[in-house]
Amino acid sequence: MADEIVLYEARYPAAIITLNNPDHRNALSAAMIDALMAAIARAEQDRGVRALVFTGAGSAFSAGMDLGELRGMLDQLRVDQAGQVWDGALRGEALIERVYRLGKPSIAAVNGVAVGNGAGFLSACDLAVATDSARIGYTEMKHGIQAGMVILHLMRLVGERVARYLLLTGELVTADQAKALGLINKVVPPDQLMETALAWADAIAMNAPKAEAVTKSLMCKFSGQAIAMSMTEYTAAPHITDETRSGLESFFDKKPVPWSLKRS
Repeated sequence: MADEIVLYEARYPAAIITLNNPDHRNALSAAMIDALMAAIARAEQDRGVRALVFTGAGSAFSAGMDLGELRGMLDQLRVDQAGQVWDGALRGEALIERVYRLGKPSIAAVNGVAVGNGAGFLSACDLAVATDSARIGYTEMKHGIQAGMVILHLMRLVGERVARYLLLTGELVTADQAKALGLINKVVPPDQLMETALAWADAIAMNAPKAEAVTKSLMCKFSGQAIAMSMTEYTAAPHITDETRSGLESFFDKKPVPWSLKRS
């Protein structure tokens, strides 16, 4: 079990799905995404599971897309100003869409840092509880990476003004700030994180399952952004551009990014 990149525990009426790569801060590698997709499919098929609880092992919920995995691809990529569609990022977008459109309720139990696509992941969940030490941020553009589906979910949760602030500054917010903004529902001490998530799962299990599934589907349809944008219509897919390449190389080499400007 310890060497599995995603852990699955049926604790009825919940399925606890744990991102289990703490040495890499539970980064969303291709293998991690595939394992998460498989765990989600398993939970959807299990009649005893009424809610999916997502959490992370170690000190992070998820550090977002696996930049280390991308580093191994950089030398093979040749890009121009128009860029090249990044298949790895599209996998991350598909995961976020999958979580958002789940037929069963999803709960993010945010045990630590959630940034980039990790923040997007929790934003797609129906409910979110976080420890008081959690930090959340949408930091993609600091590495030259465009935000994608996360824009839809962020604007849906917090409104355009706050979404613009979080995306354009890339600022990390505390758990209390995230609650005030509407990103999460509740802040608890670490020892109450899973207790709270499972209590919510118990409450969900009191609902009629067919009514719940229909209600969830209607909420997706009634979301203006969800109507306007879906994965099949999503053409502004993350691209690797010359800017992305230089931003990531700067990150790996621990050098200032080329677009950095200091006030005189």
